[in-house]
Amino acid sequence: MYFILTYLLLFLGLLIPGDSNTLTGYIIDADTKEPIPFAYIHVEELNRAATSDQHGFFSMQNLPIGELHITVHRLGYKTSTVSIEHTLNNEDVEIEIELTPTLLSSQAIEITADATHSGAHLIHASDKLYGDDLRQQLGATLAQTLSNVTGFSQRTMGSSPARPIIRGMGDERLLILEDGINSGDVSDQSPDHSVTIESSSTQEIEIARGPAALAYGANAIGGIINVINNKISSNIPQKITGNFLLNGETVNTGASSSLGVSIPLKRFVINTNLTGKTNLDIKTPNGTVKNTYNNSFSGSLGISYVKDWGYLGTSFSYLNSDFGIPPDPAGHPNGVVLNMQKYQYVIKAEYVLDNDLFKIWETNLSINNYNHIEYESDDLIGMEFGLVTTSLRSHISHNKFGFLENGNFGISLEMKDYAVIGAATPNSNSYNLGAFFIEEIDLGKFHIETGIRFDYVLNAPKKDDPTSSIGNISSRTFKALSTSLSSTYPINNKFIIGATFLHSFRAPSLEELYSEGPHLAVYTYEIGNPDLDAERGLAKEIFVTYNHLNSFLKAAIYHTKFSNYLYAQDTGRRNFKNPDLNDFQFVGVEAQIYGFEVSAEQQFLDHFLFKGSINHTVGRRNESTTSSVLIPLPLIPPLTFKTSIKYSKHNFDIGTRLIVNAKQNDLGAFETPTDGFTLLGGFASYRITSGKFLHTFSLNATNILNTTYRNHLSIIKDLNPEAGRNLNFLYRLYF
Repeated sequence: MYFILTYLLLFLGLLIPGDSNTLTGYIIDADTKEPIPFAYIHVEELNRAATSDQHGFFSMQNLPIGELHITVHRLGYKTSTVSIEHTLNNEDVEIEIELTPTLLSSQAIEITADATHSGAHLIHASDKLYGDDLRQQLGATLAQTLSNVTGFSQRTMGSSPARPIIRGMGDERLLILEDGINSGDVSDQSPDHSVTIESSSTQEIEIARGPAALAYGANAIGGIINVINNKISSNIPQKITGNFLLNGETVNTGASSSLGVSIPLKRFVINTNLTGKTNLDIKTPNGTVKNTYNNSFSGSLGISYVKDWGYLGTSFSYLNSDFGIPPDPAGHPNGVVLNMQKYQYVIKAEYVLDNDLFKIWETNLSINNYNHIEYESDDLIGMEFGLVTTSLRSHISHNKFGFLENGNFGISLEMKDYAVIGAATPNSNSYNLGAFFIEEIDLGKFHIETGIRFDYVLNAPKKDDPTSSIGNISSRTFKALSTSLSSTYPINNKFIIGATFLHSFRAPSLEELYSEGPHLAVYTYEIGNPDLDAERGLAKEIFVTYNHLNSFLKAAIYHTKFSNYLYAQDTGRRNFKNPDLNDFQFVGVEAQIYGFEVSAEQQFLDHFLFKGSINHTVGRRNESTTSSVLIPLPLIPPLTFKTSIKYSKHNFDIGTRLIVNAKQNDLGAFETPTDGFTLLGGFASYRITSGKFLHTFSLNATNILNTTYRNHLSIIKDLNPEAGRNLNFLYRLYF
């Protein structure tokens, strides 16, 4: 049925007429006036991206009427955002964008056609990791790749099951997307489950908070991570383009490789990607951690039809991964082996709306068919999880309308078909209907983004059970509004202050409502609560940035208060059916998470760059429903300080990195303290442009002193320390 619908839409797309709206241009060095090849050009309002060729030339098709912001990234240059009042009336437009050399990765400039324009994007709402920063930080998992970003930490359980944590929040409170589509796995349910997005093929990673997050879900109070792989092309490249990667590391004798190619065929574009990864067990200063191997393969094929009216495309992806969970003498002395598979089908369509009010209409349909099996021995299946997620999202972007500058509105539909084998958890479905408005307003120097979203959620077991041992298992409905407001105010051309407020809504997940049974991989007996109410949180953030010449500083304080914080609480009670396991009961409590973070960059002596950050998070909950006494929440990261010094000249970079974690003795129930530690690392990279090719070489060293340390967010920290000394070599070819 999916393929019939795809081909029908492609056929209909051939019949839709449209006018030519094309933007071309050149990217040049502001000092030398030489062309800059392999610059990444992105239209902020649309799903448009292009790369400049060896002459600095780029081309983008089917752009709508209205103001657009063209952002250009290139290593060694200030990010430039060009604002254009785009009035393409069947006429092509050509621009020239100059990039100014810099060492500061956080520094950006904005060039506008209207000198009175105050800036179209909130600085705090979107952070990006790309280029050399991405290559130097590229890890085996998405969580490891992001672990050096300010405010980020990672929940781990061996080498493969790792998930990012932002400011102490993760799991259901942090949405992970790939090309704007939900990852469709169960990594948010349990620490032994892995994220199904391969980091090695990643082109760019975006992090969004505040109003922008409401377009994708009401529950993203921690934020959204969007991994960009461009499986479906929205633009026709000038020639065959792509990249090839080879990666190897010593701590687990690991290797990975990926190949991505984009092929233009008249109005069609074929995108394909193949990725393979393998590693043995992890080595620590105390010895090898058994059963931490990983073997995985993923591939995707996308085809899109690009015309003046927009584009229409489809993609198919497949992932297969086998990885181990380390042994636990009290639960599974030989460890657990997980086999994970995911099939993904996506249709995307975009139509340029040729009028002064509306810019573009975009919709996507995705089906994720996910399954993983947990083997407790060669032939004994402990648990099996199956999840089919069907999502539809459609939205329209508009130009200035009254006091509204830019914005978009749309709807989203999601259905989950969930099944568990190996526990008493019932098979169940979840249905979510959402509608959202995201708007921008300029009031003098104040730039405001606001968002509102309504969600209706139905969670329904396939069979009611009023006599279940965990309570009355039956259908539950939840509905509520979520709102957000962000504002920035430039004090002068150096300082900007701002604030963000987000009132979130999260319906209890199927696991939180209906789970019942042992989960040996994480040493727990999970008990759901069918009577849980929705989680509500109010997040506040105040920040200030300083950006001038060779200096950048950002400081923020944040506070989130939950009226009903949902989590699995360790009761300390042994389960009467499985005495080796503790009961973990899903509960809702009043809680708050707050803290601060500061990051800075300073260029000195022409070729040196200092970067540093510090972040601290505190988590508290009410001791009981009748008490106002506050006690610590579990799994909160400790005070962390990160710093690096880099020497950069021409195409060569070399530097050192230091990470200091304080002792964590602010402990939740039944947690154990974690000693502080200091890790020394280093990195070097070199780039060569040769004709139509860009060669990049990166060497990254971590834990150079082979320090024995433990991650407080590791589920196995009391059994095993983290990885020892590691050398990671990466070669990437762009063509």
